[in-house]
Amino acid sequence: MIPKKAIHLSRRQFFGRAASGIGVAALASLLQQEEAFASATGAAKAPGAGLPPLPGIISFPPKAKRVIVLWMGGAPSHVDLFDYKPGLAARGGQELPESVRAGARLSTMTSGQKSFPVLPPIKPFQRYGKSGVWLSTMLPHTGAIIDDLCLIKSMRTQAVNHAPGVTLFLTGSQTPGRPSMGAWATYGLGSITADLPAFCVMTSTDVGKTCGQLFYDYYWGSGFLPSKYQGVRFRDQGDPVLYLSNPDGMSRSLRRGMLNDIDELDKKRLADFGDPEIETRITQYEMAYRMQASVPELVDISKEKPETLAMYGPDVHRAGSYARNCLLARRLVERGVRFVQLMHSGWDQHTNLDTQLAIQCHDTDQPSAALVTDLKQRGLLEDTIVLWGGEFGRTVFVQGDITKPNGHGRDHLGSCYSMWIAGGGFKGGTVFGETDEYCYNVAKDPVAAYDLQATILHQLGIDHTRLTYRYQGRDFRLTDVYGEVVKGLIA
Repeated sequence: MIPKKAIHLSRRQFFGRAASGIGVAALASLLQQEEAFASATGAAKAPGAGLPPLPGIISFPPKAKRVIVLWMGGAPSHVDLFDYKPGLAARGGQELPESVRAGARLSTMTSGQKSFPVLPPIKPFQRYGKSGVWLSTMLPHTGAIIDDLCLIKSMRTQAVNHAPGVTLFLTGSQTPGRPSMGAWATYGLGSITADLPAFCVMTSTDVGKTCGQLFYDYYWGSGFLPSKYQGVRFRDQGDPVLYLSNPDGMSRSLRRGMLNDIDELDKKRLADFGDPEIETRITQYEMAYRMQASVPELVDISKEKPETLAMYGPDVHRAGSYARNCLLARRLVERGVRFVQLMHSGWDQHTNLDTQLAIQCHDTDQPSAALVTDLKQRGLLEDTIVLWGGEFGRTVFVQGDITKPNGHGRDHLGSCYSMWIAGGGFKGGTVFGETDEYCYNVAKDPVAAYDLQATILHQLGIDHTRLTYRYQGRDFRLTDVYGEVVKGLIA
């Protein structure tokens, strides 16, 4: 007779149970590998100590254990901030040659323009650091740490609209549904601490909320990976994480007893059906209980030294600000969080370039630089990757009416843009790649999103072609079927 519970097994659950039985037989031979892995990457290995790593995923000695992504939503203008071209000043107002424009995709906002006059950078550039790298004077704090940064001037992307561009860089596909970079990293490497999520997310926007771009949860989602790998978003009002506090009348001991009972029931269900989402539920219940103690301490910045708070700027005292989130990012990685993703909107200057770009730089320049400096002072930058950038660049030609201060800006451009990366074995004080004389096309050493993804994974000790997950009959990976490690970025 067929057991009653077997009748309720789905095809996926049936094979899941079969696979788990086979896996037990191989477990013993993998334990020594996991011990070596945990030592190299900081992965938690004690019982109940968070997410386990994938056995054997480390292909070479890792240079980094953690990643912080500083995402500038809306696409910062590389023309005005990073890609210094002294010849543009003399070309101001002249038509951008058709030979330069040919082949580059444009958004529908300017693809029908009759004229494409060149708009030079709106503020001067100057050299910074011992490396003498040219940056806009709107980024003095970034200039002060330029010798710790690797500035990539030759990024390029297929996308010309915001959501597809963000999704491509953060998930490896312009279409939503794939696991995010943070989910892939935690799936491969596991967690370092049991008291906080392995992957944390915080969002912010400019005070005036001038940018209409939204931050969709699939930017930090787990896609088809088990949902325990998705990012946990921290809020700036109420509980930092939804439903973190106990309801009125429920003590911590009562909550512990209830969770113990639920845990027993879930483990029985897991043994019967082998559903990975039941395992996720067990893990997340336990994580939530631990976070009730760890998160209040994390977000309490009252014990930070005054000089540390001053380094991040006055906005650090405002909950939900980009500056506060940068400080919390340092506190998160300091406490063992594997992947932190900060997302700040306000960089989409189609019609307000003359006013809003300087405001964005003012709000983000000092905190971004402070985070790198703070990590370096604490000995964390050496094995922490910090990535700064957005989804694409901006056109050198003007969009709108150049005679109106609040009536012109720059449109989207995917054929070239700039990002910077620091720590984790990347070359400091380096400029990689070149664009043409109009900052419009890559002229040397192109870097696609897939290439930078592959390089970040490489620094984490992972061969990007081996970090895969089988779904719908195909082995998926972050870099899809593309990506080459950019050796020129690595120290």
